Amino acid sequence: MHPDRLRAALKELNGERDCVLAFSGMPEHESHLHVLHAMLIPDEPDHLVKVTDGKSIFIVDAQRVAWVRIALNKPVN
Repeated sequence: MHPDRLRAALKELNGERDCVLAFSGMPEHESHLHVLHAMLIPDEPDHLVKVTDGKSIFIVDAQRVAWVRIALNKPVN
């Protein structure tokens, strides 16, 4: 996935939703990243895709992302 497309997909992350990123080409135990209360860090001069949970910053290799799951703000009835 191109970094700009991934950043567009993650723009809904505002600290109120959880996110799971799945990576291709990784060992099973390293293939998923769970980020609670995820927030997308705005584009910076380095143009890396960065997500934070407020405690850590995760730098995401956009080309390895297979899929993304973003939790809904409110459950669907």
